[in-house]
Amino acid sequence: MNHVNRLDTAPLFAPRDYEAPSLFTPQNLLREARRQKGLAEGRVPAICVFDPDGDLVDFLQTAGRARRHPTWACYHTVLDTFVQDEIEYGIIGRVVGAPFAVLVAEELFASGCQLLISITSAGQILPVGQPPYVILIEQALRDEGTSYHYVPPAPYSYLDPALREMVSAHWDRELVPLHVGASWTTDAPFRETEAMIAQRCAEGILAVEMEAAALYVLAQARQYQIICFAHVTNQMGQTEGDFEKGEASGSETALSVVSQTARCWRHRQTE
Repeated sequence: MNHVNRLDTAPLFAPRDYEAPSLFTPQNLLREARRQKGLAEGRVPAICVFDPDGDLVDFLQTAGRARRHPTWACYHTVLDTFVQDEIEYGIIGRVVGAPFAVLVAEELFASGCQLLISITSAGQILPVGQPPYVILIEQALRDEGTSYHYVPPAPYSYLDPALREMVSAHWDRELVPLHVGASWTTDAPFRETEAMIAQRCAEGILAVEMEAAALYVLAQARQYQIICFAHVTNQMGQTEGDFEKGEASGSETALSVVSQTARCWRHRQTE
């Protein structure tokens, strides 16, 4: 058999019609899940949160602040709701990796979500401080597979400039210091080799995570509003005592990030 080692022969990069509608839609999946589970139709809160580590969800549940959403029909996740500073949020924990994040995000927006905030634990690439600290991801290197099914190949995907300006203009850095920069989205965290990390440092990338590039492409392709933060908590296990998030496993910081982002967004909606 003749094996041809060419990039354009790989299925992921094969030509495709990005404008063609999918025969399989989140609306139809949710419809059948509601039928099978005997759920009524309903809407999720306008602002929803991804908590890939699950620490914030656990914190809210332990504090008695989380309530199970009664009509969320996803086969793979549960949606809790909570109130912070008089704003109701939906939150889903442990949505890890680009394919899973985009699948669930599609279902959220089909169910009434208007803004999705993702705050994920991330590894430090180019140091800008001593972990833990927070980065607003303004662009993400597309070293994953999901994004290439939504828009043509390109090195990066980007936060909507209007959302970046919104956060930058209204953020209270005394509450949560905020860095802004690029992340590296990978599908293979245990293939972060020394050479790859050195290359990413040279490219000015601040952190590595697993969802942002695909979520930003989804936002671009579907005109959704999605904002991704990296909570840099580790140096990929290179030192003892790594992966510490701070008070309440980083939940207080995460709540402040979510609350500030929501206030910025609601302020923008009234302008």
